[in-house]
Amino acid sequence: MNLGNDKALWLLFTIPVVLVPAYIWCFWKKAQALKILASTNMLKKINVSVSLKKQIFKAVLLLSAFAIIVIALTQPRWNPRAQKIKRLGRDVCILLDTSRSMLAEDIKPSRLERSKIAIKDLIETLQGDRIAIVTFAGNAAIKCPLTQDYAFVRMVLDDISTESTTRGGTMIGDAIRKAAEDVFDRQSREYKDIILITDGEDHGSFPVQAAEKAAKEGIRIIAIGLGDENTGCRIPITGPGGEKTFMKYKGQEVWAKLDADTLRKIVYATDGGKYLSVEPGTTLDLGQIYEGLITSAQKRELESTTMMKYDERFQIFLALALILIVWEYLTSENKKA
Repeated sequence: MNLGNDKALWLLFTIPVVLVPAYIWCFWKKAQALKILASTNMLKKINVSVSLKKQIFKAVLLLSAFAIIVIALTQPRWNPRAQKIKRLGRDVCILLDTSRSMLAEDIKPSRLERSKIAIKDLIETLQGDRIAIVTFAGNAAIKCPLTQDYAFVRMVLDDISTESTTRGGTMIGDAIRKAAEDVFDRQSREYKDIILITDGEDHGSFPVQAAEKAAKEGIRIIAIGLGDENTGCRIPITGPGGEKTFMKYKGQEVWAKLDADTLRKIVYATDGGKYLSVEPGTTLDLGQIYEGLITSAQKRELESTTMMKYDERFQIFLALALILIVWEYLTSENKKA
């Protein structure tokens, strides 16, 4: 027999430590109360019809029922059988822009923070897919390799900021190449997706050429463009004294605009690529994107695990405990009954 929840056995210690002393105390308090309410002769007449042995027997029935219920809580099971479980899914690599322009607050609370929230929402909808995270600005860095440990992915996300990369700028092409060469394996030419989250401003990293090369390896790119194409938004920074100012270049405030044209060229270079724009006042729902574009796509076997399957038998113990409880209820304390 195998126990699925052996920690429940600790509850058995409540019988000698709590329940038995409680029964003894109740018997003693009952005897003391009767001595106060009736004389010795009267007590002999009252107790002549009550069987102490039956009272103890009823207590034993209830204590036994409790013990059997505890055994049922341990999830007793037997008849083990080996069962092979296959996990199907796709490999998804998120390329997250962490350049200073992602601090723009036209998408609340900021482009970067909104993206992190959306990625966490995406994790809640994943159905066995492996996920990786690459951050990029002036260079690209793998923050999380492909994994199905979604708790670890959330922990990595919490530490991502505009300081996650060591150089300023926005090199989208480098990020795509990093994902294609260092994140995805070469075992299959299918089942690979890149979700690119950026405002699209690239500084000479040849992202379209990188996308074309990735497409030859069976990688599809889904690009999420953040911000406004026309006006853009200023980039807030915090001064030495804690005051809020805006980034300047050669004395002029920098306005970060969405470069949607570049992102469209990137996704069109891959088979099945998709571009989605998130403008100020709209929401970024990666969960919905996942459901629409990735869940319905073909999947491959990512992992095969052999697990032992058992027949659950806790119902037998619950039935036995119920019989003891009914038996206790039907048992009279009278000697002649």
